[in-house]
Amino acid sequence: MTYAIIQIGGKQFWIQAGRFYDVNKIKASPGETILLRKVLFLNKNGEIQVGDPCIGTVNIKAKVLKHFKSRKITVFKMKPKKNMKSKRGYRQDLTRLFIQEI
Repeated sequence: MTYAIIQIGGKQFWIQAGRFYDVNKIKASPGETILLRKVLFLNKNGEIQVGDPCIGTVNIKAKVLKHFKSRKITVFKMKPKKNMKSKRGYRQDLTRLFIQEI
């Protein structure tokens, strides 16, 4: 079983080849292939490599499938006895990546 831990968009993901992952929006057009170079950890059939902080020799090939927005998060603030209420919604921009090979 081959898997890796990468850093992308300020977050760390545990990834495997052939799977989809939703990450913070990346500046790449849909259908474009990108290389992810910030590999922190790699397990290739029991052979383990740990980066310090990153492994320089390993690149991960991923394809950008689409850009979309996440579910809406509702933020409601209220201060009692002050007649102050505010309701606001927020949707994060995301990118769906397909990991082609590690």
